[in-house]
Amino acid sequence: MLRIQDVTKAYGEHVVLDGIDLSVARGEVVCLIGASGSGKSTLLRCLDLLEITDDGDIWLEDREITDPSIDPDEIRRSIGIVFQSYNLFPHLSVLDNVTLGPRRVLGQKRVEAERRAHELLDRIGLDGKAKAYPDALSGGQQQRVALIRAVAMQPKLLLLDEVTAALDPMLVGDVLDVVKDLAADGHTIVMATHEMSFARESADRIVFLADGRIVEEGTPEQIFTAPREARTREFLARHLPA
Repeated sequence: MLRIQDVTKAYGEHVVLDGIDLSVARGEVVCLIGASGSGKSTLLRCLDLLEITDDGDIWLEDREITDPSIDPDEIRRSIGIVFQSYNLFPHLSVLDNVTLGPRRVLGQKRVEAERRAHELLDRIGLDGKAKAYPDALSGGQQQRVALIRAVAMQPKLLLLDEVTAALDPMLVGDVLDVVKDLAADGHTIVMATHEMSFARESADRIVFLADGRIVEEGTPEQIFTAPREARTREFLARHLPA
């Protein structure tokens, strides 16, 4: 589904991504872990073409999406991205937030888009809030709506950037439950997260980044119980409960 080859990105003298190589299979859930500033968010933004890479290639299925001749808006129709800030349109209801993209971009009729939106909202227990506006929702509810808004666009690839970082700890579980359901449905997900327990339980593969490089990758069992690299062990020692 996704192939990243020798991707680099720098801001002036500061190298943020330093030769990233990574492949993601269809239906795979890959969790990116690492300290703040390790390059996780920048990598996700490069995958969605919100940042222009300095070198290297990114392929989505059989298309090189870093080809300068490709329209980035066309590529973004195939990729959903959700940030730690919810970014819901405050002047639109929950239903309109979810249906705007499918109607405007995918060309769905209103009745079709709203039927699908109600189905998705019902799955996360928020169909009763369809007519509410974002400021009437809790942070966790807004983030769940943001996830569903991305899914409503039927993306081939779903990118999640620390989607629980801005939430009260009591609300984190509800959002992660939605992510687990999306993974169980077979969505291809690349997720930057500090939630180690979630990564351990739900990821197919863990990728540990430091200083813009992939230090180690492997199954959750291997990474969390027998990491090979000293930097991985040091990171996990600081972020896993004793």
